[in-house]
Amino acid sequence: MAHTVGGCSLALIFIIVLLLVKANIDACKRGDVTVEPSHVISLGSAVNISCSLKPEQGCPQYSSLNRLILYKVNEKINLLHGHFLSSQVTDLPLGTTVFFCKLACSKKKELRICGAEISVGVVPEQPQNLSCIQKGERGTVNCTWDRGRDTHLYTTYTLQLNGPKNLTWQKQCNGHYCDHLDLGVNLIPELPESSYTAKVTATNRLGNASSFPSTFTFWDIVRPLPPCDIRIKCVNASVSRCILQWSDEGLVLLNRLRYRPNSSWSWKMVSATNVKGRHDLLDLKPFTEYEFQISSKLHLYKGSWSDWSESLRTQTPEEEPTGTLDVWYMKQHIDYSRQQISLFWKNMSLSEARGKILHYRVTLQEVAGGKVTLQNITEHTSWTWVIPRTGNWVVTVSAANSKGSSLPTRINITDLLGPGLPAPRQVSANSKGVDNIMVTWEPPGKAAPAVQEYVVEWRELHPRGGTQPPLNWLRTTPYNVSALISENIKPYSCYEISVYALSGDQRGGSSIRANSKHKAPLSGPHINAISEEKGSVLISWNEVPAQEQMGCLLHYRIYWKEQDSNSQPQLCEIPYRVSLNSHSIDSLQPRVTYVLWMTALTAAGESPPGNKREFCLEGKASWSVFVAPSICIAVVIVGIFSMRYFRQKVFVLLSALRPQWCSKEIPDPANSTWAKKYPIVEEKTQLPLDRLLTDWPNPEEPETLVITEVLHQVTPVFRHPCHPNWPDKGQGVQGHYTSEEDTGYSASSLPPSKALIAETGQLVDLYKMLGSRGPDSKPGHLVSPLTALPVDYLPTHEGYLPANIEYLPSHEVPVTDPLEELEPQHISLSVFPSSSLHPLTFSCDKKLTLDRLKMGCSSLML
Repeated sequence: MAHTVGGCSLALIFIIVLLLVKANIDACKRGDVTVEPSHVISLGSAVNISCSLKPEQGCPQYSSLNRLILYKVNEKINLLHGHFLSSQVTDLPLGTTVFFCKLACSKKKELRICGAEISVGVVPEQPQNLSCIQKGERGTVNCTWDRGRDTHLYTTYTLQLNGPKNLTWQKQCNGHYCDHLDLGVNLIPELPESSYTAKVTATNRLGNASSFPSTFTFWDIVRPLPPCDIRIKCVNASVSRCILQWSDEGLVLLNRLRYRPNSSWSWKMVSATNVKGRHDLLDLKPFTEYEFQISSKLHLYKGSWSDWSESLRTQTPEEEPTGTLDVWYMKQHIDYSRQQISLFWKNMSLSEARGKILHYRVTLQEVAGGKVTLQNITEHTSWTWVIPRTGNWVVTVSAANSKGSSLPTRINITDLLGPGLPAPRQVSANSKGVDNIMVTWEPPGKAAPAVQEYVVEWRELHPRGGTQPPLNWLRTTPYNVSALISENIKPYSCYEISVYALSGDQRGGSSIRANSKHKAPLSGPHINAISEEKGSVLISWNEVPAQEQMGCLLHYRIYWKEQDSNSQPQLCEIPYRVSLNSHSIDSLQPRVTYVLWMTALTAAGESPPGNKREFCLEGKASWSVFVAPSICIAVVIVGIFSMRYFRQKVFVLLSALRPQWCSKEIPDPANSTWAKKYPIVEEKTQLPLDRLLTDWPNPEEPETLVITEVLHQVTPVFRHPCHPNWPDKGQGVQGHYTSEEDTGYSASSLPPSKALIAETGQLVDLYKMLGSRGPDSKPGHLVSPLTALPVDYLPTHEGYLPANIEYLPSHEVPVTDPLEELEPQHISLSVFPSSSLHPLTFSCDKKLTLDRLKMGCSSLML
């Protein structure tokens, strides 16, 4: 079976060779192309290319039509009629160029005769920098060299090594990357001083070149392998003495060590030649990540260092902290006897902490007593406590790890009421890029020589009620009046910056708001509530989110305009620091619908509008005479007299009536609380009623009041309190406006009165009103009927209203006074909500006594 497979393989190879030969023969069956002097030439040389037809291979009809064409790649370079063509070609580029010869018997068809390739190259340059190395005692010799420029031709490199006892080793390679060779020979240390010679030769069709010989010994070319199994041990878990150990080859004579903290780029190099495979380190830092590497060498003067070993990374043990904490404190007045102390401190650097800080110890004591008042352990970098305002206190803060504590930082806290150092003046801050702020200030006047240092403090401002961000600070000498802050600075954020001048236990500070790179806010405040408060409009809103403020907010703007109005909106600008997310506006008109929105401003510009809200201010209804569903009031004019005293009587009566307005039941006026209290209140007002009554006629018997009975059709009217067509106060009842929607609710939908028969015209119960005469009136003269009372008037008669009240008509019917001496007076009082009030109309005709007076209550209109 094996013989059959082998025979098939040989047959396949033979067939392929025959096909290639036949293809070559067929390719040039019409003629030949020859090249002189060679197919391979050096750069700049000329070459002759000839093309000839074989017999009877020309054009089939007329040989005179034979036309030979020579192509250089796709470019025609020569043309000739006949059987032979020759052409000289110069300036060929480096590399290979292809030439073709074709026969043209017509203009449309060309037959290929044959072709040739011409390679242009250069003679190899002499190889340079030949060097050989053997890695490890058991390695093999490997040599490298520089090839020089590319020859653009097929070039072979031969490496030859000659050793003692006429030993010779040789190896070849070719190609563009042939610049090193491994001879596979191991030099042994038995003859370390024996000399070896290496040489490399480059050869191609145009020539050859050899390198200079390189002579070396075993010590020269053998490079030891890197050390391995590196480990470190610190005696008594202390960095005062750490021992580094490793393993290397047996012939190694020298070692070198380099190490560095992981946070550093530079190495520290030491020679480790005292004890083989061991070195003591005495300068390591505690609680620090280190990287260690080791290299070896066989001979003191000869040979080369090994490659660096793989890195050993380890952390050194902890030590007791060193240095002190940078502590900053703030005092805040609580009341006359107490003050709050807030301390802040920065984390120690790794070199100072010398371990993992487990906690901080805070100690508080009063200087006078000397007794420790408080000792506290905290893991945070801040501490707050309340102490008395008087006296001097000392606070110490120290950091502790597993090995011990740092030296305490001492803070003297003096009486908050004591004099302080003047504050730095004209503090200003400007952004420098996206994450830097430059703060400048001027010394505190005459106190400048006493300043020992300045402290610049900054904290990011978050929206009200948000989490308090961390406090940052830096210290500077008293000779500096500027500082660039960059720690924990974010772009488009607002910061509260303070500069303090310190002298002993005294200090004075000034604050300013500033931001890093800023722009206009991304959104405006969101209005969440609009309410009416004592005739004003109170607007409440949500704070603009911190991520959308884009810097320090300077102002809020409230805009408003009438709904569906094209006029420019009105605005109110509120300083941001004054605003507490609410503001009142008192310029809105009642019963007008407004659209309100808000924006926020930074120094870079104004935000887009926030949400829009509609609002209509209800306002207070005008004072008028009316009857509410819960109570009926009859107003009687006793007389017309001085406006001043009449106004006083109005307020006295209103104060007496107020407790009864909200009563759900109709009380008996004769036994009501206000009727009982009214004489007492009137007596306290000390009004000169006696003097007024002396001017009036004093008849022996009061004349009976004449009241006309009138039958009305009742049509109560309702309307929206913010309707734009709501009548003015002086319009009275007769001139009221009734919309179609309002008139739809008429008396027909109300329950009929017991005493009213509208269709038959029967008389309803009499609506009776008391009257009185003025100072100049005569017997029988009646006061004109009243449909509304102005604010300045209220009847002074001490009559009462009966409890039997039913229904009242809503339209006023004018009454003619026979004497026509007095004009009707309209008094408007608004003491009830407009939605429950209705007009009251009186008409006087027949004489009625007070005991027969009845009044009705129903749904009445303002």
